[in-house]
Amino acid sequence: MFNNIYNNKKVLVTGHTGFKGGWLSLWLKQLGAKVYGISNEVYPDPSLYKVSEINSQVESHIADIRDLNSMLSIIGKIEPDFVFHLAAQPIVKIAFDNPLDTFNTNIMGTANVLEAIRRIEKPCIAVMITSDKCYDNVEWPWGYKETDHLGGKDPYSASKGAAELIIKTYFHSFFKKQGKIKIASVRAGNVIGGGDWADSRIVPDCFRAWAKGDKVIIRSPNSTRPWQHVLEPLSGYLQTGQLLYNPDKVNINGEAYNFGPPTDQNYTVLDLLRQLAINWDNQNADILQIESGDFPESGLLKLNIDKSLFHMEWKPTLNFNETAKFTSDWYQAYYKSNEVNMLDFTKDQISEYIIVAQRKGILWSLK
Repeated sequence: MFNNIYNNKKVLVTGHTGFKGGWLSLWLKQLGAKVYGISNEVYPDPSLYKVSEINSQVESHIADIRDLNSMLSIIGKIEPDFVFHLAAQPIVKIAFDNPLDTFNTNIMGTANVLEAIRRIEKPCIAVMITSDKCYDNVEWPWGYKETDHLGGKDPYSASKGAAELIIKTYFHSFFKKQGKIKIASVRAGNVIGGGDWADSRIVPDCFRAWAKGDKVIIRSPNSTRPWQHVLEPLSGYLQTGQLLYNPDKVNINGEAYNFGPPTDQNYTVLDLLRQLAINWDNQNADILQIESGDFPESGLLKLNIDKSLFHMEWKPTLNFNETAKFTSDWYQAYYKSNEVNMLDFTKDQISEYIIVAQRKGILWSLK
């Protein structure tokens, strides 16, 4: 799997206490990596990091990516073979409430991590994770390509677009000339899966309510999103690291890549919640409540993944129903059973995902 490149390597995950960072850290551990993490230890309670005991799998460093000296010290001491940069302020609403903090974290924090990587004396692979929100959303119905305009009209989107410009600048000004640092930026969105308890997200809100026996009130049931399980983009990030480390058919150094579901896998909020509800409650109880009145539709932002399909031969593994089942099964294990070890369960889901990928002939899982 991934040509076994992560085995016995030092891999740093910034934002390892977050939702995606936690899943990535556990997957890297299963791949035989020595995993290090940097985080300011800000996470919801409960959190994937706590309930799955990810601290037992990672050498954790508590620091703020806005602090350049901390990044220089920690990254300089670790001297990682790989860096996956996920640490960020990820919530759109918080960005409206506190735009300067979001800019400092997502823009200058990214610059600080890149500067620390630049000063490493040894070769290093850096996979920089931003977001589908880095694109300027002009409300068109087709997917955004890596060559489309960056930057949005809201603080969060602007911070992600600016982070992409910082990444591009470091590549062309420093890494391309030096040669020892290889880098790529990767973008994904609408990620769901077990262990996400962030505020103002529909899936965590649902399971919080359902665990208490409450109905979930839906105000925009017909809004359409390209939903994907968290392990889908992570497989793309890991394959990006693999191809940077050991180029196969194409040189991806300095490139940007989108990861998302197939273009035809766009389901409404109501479609998703109904499928989650079926998996959550086998009796199919009425646990959804749609408010009466008109429902304004938010704009669709989806990614074109043709470049990843062509360059990497990467493709999604799970269909819509499998995505919903993986997600509901995790929350069921947490909320409905006091005897389940969530670290083991989360690792088992990674193993199950790999088996599905192998059964479907997905390239990264076969060699």
